[in-house]
Amino acid sequence: MSLNSALYSGVVVHARDRPRRHRLRYRVFMLLLDLDELDAAGRALRLFSHNALNLLSYHDRDHAGRLGAPVKPQVEALLAARGLSSPGGRIMALCMPRVLGHGFNPLTVYFCHDGEGQLAAVVYAVSNTFGERHDYVLPAAARDDGLVVQGCDKTFYVSPFLPMDLRYAFTIAPPGEGVRVGVDVHDDTGRVLSASFSGRREPLGDGALLRAALGHPWQMAGVLAAIHWEAVKILLKGFRFFANPRLGQEKAART
Repeated sequence: MSLNSALYSGVVVHARDRPRRHRLRYRVFMLLLDLDELDAAGRALRLFSHNALNLLSYHDRDHAGRLGAPVKPQVEALLAARGLSSPGGRIMALCMPRVLGHGFNPLTVYFCHDGEGQLAAVVYAVSNTFGERHDYVLPAAARDDGLVVQGCDKTFYVSPFLPMDLRYAFTIAPPGEGVRVGVDVHDDTGRVLSASFSGRREPLGDGALLRAALGHPWQMAGVLAAIHWEAVKILLKGFRFFANPRLGQEKAART
């Protein structure tokens, strides 16, 4: 069976410019999943499942706002709420899968196409380590060089080492033989941080899934472990800590 879905192996890079320099680089793999063929992919592959335990899996409850609800209608509702209709167009989700039933996916990127197959919008579904999630829904139009450039204000707390008054500038090379998702984070005086994922495409098959799992041992160990390890190194460098504003608001409300 031929699948639209694919696997992308590559690297995640984060580089902080201010107030001190800090850089990380990890080899990772991500799945690009056609939301219309999740069940078909689960039937066609022995090492991948939809909503079930396997070596690698995709669970709706990790991505959907309502427990157990299908993801595609919820993404379409996000688009409709912002006047970005997607009348049955293909939606592809670029994300980290669960590994042996466990995992943390800090970012899912939904590439949303219109009925004619053209990329119409990109949804950045961001999760933090406090169990919160937020969706940035942005219209998309490729430039002559094929890149998609977008921007928005930061409205969701992610890192305890970054303030809230920042702006995101996204530069996307949509999935093809390669994919790149890059974001520069700016304050009023310039860039604070740049982050990116770049990967090369492989057909989604059991052999590719097994090679990806065995070839990325830290991802098998857990993304959260790597996030917390980097947080320790940042703390030791003396970065300022910024509290989650939601927690402060809840405390004030209780008071």
